[in-house]
Amino acid sequence: MKVPLLTACLLTTLLGGVATSVLACGATAGNAFVAARASKPRTDDIGLDWSGMDRSVAPGDDFYAHANGGWLRDTPLPVNRASYGMHHVLQELSTERTRLIIEDAAKLRGSKLGDFYASFMDETTLQAKGLAPVEPWMRAISGATTREELAVEMAKLVRHDIGGLFVPNVGQDDKEPDAYIASLRQSGLGLPDRDLYLMDDARLASIRTAYQAYLAKMLTLAGERDADARAVAVFAFEKALAEAHWTRADTRDAEKTYNKWSLADFEEKAPGFPWRDYFTALEIQHQPAYIAMQPSAFIGEARVYASTPLPVLKDYLTLRMLSSYARYLSKPFEEARFAFYGTALAGTPEQQPRARRAVMLVGNCMGDAVGREYVARYFPPRARAEVETMVQNVIAAMGDRLERLDWMAPETKSKARAKLAHVRVKIGYPNTWRDYTALEIKPDDLVGNVARANAFEYQRIIGRLGRPVDRDEWLSPVTAANAFANMTANELILPAAILQPPFFDPNADPAVNYGGIGTTIGHELSHLFDDQGRKFDASGRLTDWWTPQDAKRFTALTDKLVAQYDAYEPIPGQRIQGALTLGENIADLAGLAVAYDAYHRALRDEPAPELDDTTGDQRFFLGYAQGWRIKYREPALRSQLLSDAHAPGRERVWTVRNLDAWYAAYKVEPDQKLYLAPDARVRIW
Repeated sequence: MKVPLLTACLLTTLLGGVATSVLACGATAGNAFVAARASKPRTDDIGLDWSGMDRSVAPGDDFYAHANGGWLRDTPLPVNRASYGMHHVLQELSTERTRLIIEDAAKLRGSKLGDFYASFMDETTLQAKGLAPVEPWMRAISGATTREELAVEMAKLVRHDIGGLFVPNVGQDDKEPDAYIASLRQSGLGLPDRDLYLMDDARLASIRTAYQAYLAKMLTLAGERDADARAVAVFAFEKALAEAHWTRADTRDAEKTYNKWSLADFEEKAPGFPWRDYFTALEIQHQPAYIAMQPSAFIGEARVYASTPLPVLKDYLTLRMLSSYARYLSKPFEEARFAFYGTALAGTPEQQPRARRAVMLVGNCMGDAVGREYVARYFPPRARAEVETMVQNVIAAMGDRLERLDWMAPETKSKARAKLAHVRVKIGYPNTWRDYTALEIKPDDLVGNVARANAFEYQRIIGRLGRPVDRDEWLSPVTAANAFANMTANELILPAAILQPPFFDPNADPAVNYGGIGTTIGHELSHLFDDQGRKFDASGRLTDWWTPQDAKRFTALTDKLVAQYDAYEPIPGQRIQGALTLGENIADLAGLAVAYDAYHRALRDEPAPELDDTTGDQRFFLGYAQGWRIKYREPALRSQLLSDAHAPGRERVWTVRNLDAWYAAYKVEPDQKLYLAPDARVRIW
């Protein structure tokens, strides 16, 4: 996964939830939390939720409903969620454990974890302070007399994770992976994607109206006059930025987004924005080259910046700041933000309980401080050892599949085997934990704590420049219930939090574990060979190591997958975008196929036992399908279909219709709805 600059407090945006609070993933935690406990599946020793099935639906007609129909029928969608599924259950477990760690730390005098948590929970102090915590930023923005001065203020706010027109990062150079390089990508929109500004659709038009009302509300709360007219002007500015933006499908392309520019190139090719002042304030001005990820977007954004009146630009930056930090201000700001991003955009009636949001914030801002204790308490050596064995089996199964490919040239296979042999897998936790000694945390200064934590992380990120690449660095806290593929490092990251039920349980049936965490491991592994990952070689270098014929045959196969997903219509009139979701769909298909082979490798040619009238293969596929059960509010699903690289849960489960083994396991017949003729099944890896 190619990751932009992400501060410690905002890393959970990787887990999904566009334009919603990064604290939206919550936990059930004692009396402090309002929980939907009835929605948790009841599992037996096998690891499957039998009661959550609907056996009245034939597997061949709708395998998702067959595996999950009972759960979908009986599980209420919590009022504080836009969607709810097994990944949320997983994150709930992680957050509950994090809560216990933070509460224990809070008993110790001078605990930074405890003081950070206390600063979020102290609503009385937040109410008393009102707008005061961010007034210095407001004065700095208001005091800018030129576009140059405003660009400097925009750059200064970046270190506090307040977005402006661009997002800087320092990461491995795709074509020189042993070196770090600074990069810049397009940004600047308050809505999740350019299409929400530009598409002619009644539903999106209502969102745009609600968004402008939200901007006006924030200006009014900040004591500004003429809020409605000023909000309209800011929206018009953002719409002009959206017109310059690349689509998400284009932004996925690793080759298109690799463009080396010098500072002089930015000034010459994208005139109208004070690049030198901006880069100097970011403290990255002395680099010989930068990666300009979307060059034409920078040209367009710079032109819009130069032609927009300075007062509008100042209002825009003020609103970006207020929107970013509204969650940490007094209740009117917090409620206004949730009313738009939570309710109007995602359809969620209520916020997560405050205690839950506090736990998520502290866990993200000081992830390693929590993570070290998390691993000690909840991730035993036995679990890590079993996952290591599963990883070895999945990698070996991928190697076997490479050998059997009939569309890849022998010389390319040799290089693919070399890449597979060099894949590094990080399991559970990092070798070295981050030190937060220099981070100042105060029990009565929430905005300051968040700002300082973000600045602390920003300095760590830009501090990479000029240093050797740290191959041991992790992309996420170990409490993040997700997994990652890093193409430039040719590695997988499996945090401890995802290596727990319902995806992995060392006491569960191996078939279910391979259907759960095994397919996740295979999914991430295949990202290193998907339509973008395949462009990186064994060292993580962006280079073309395929023959033209290989690429042509591969594209012919992936085009079939694009067409398959283009045909799915989760909401009447709104289909999945096969091109946008291609990388994830390839990974789902490959991960499922490779994990199935790995499961049979683990059996060592012995037949799987029949348990509860199911075969091992059936339990494998059920383990996969039950991992993707999820319920959505319609606005959230619409937003996902517009801007998310992942297909909805039902269609991800339907990936099984491409595997011959699924047909054999369930005796699927040609007259059933999910049946695909053998020559119509997509087979890539």
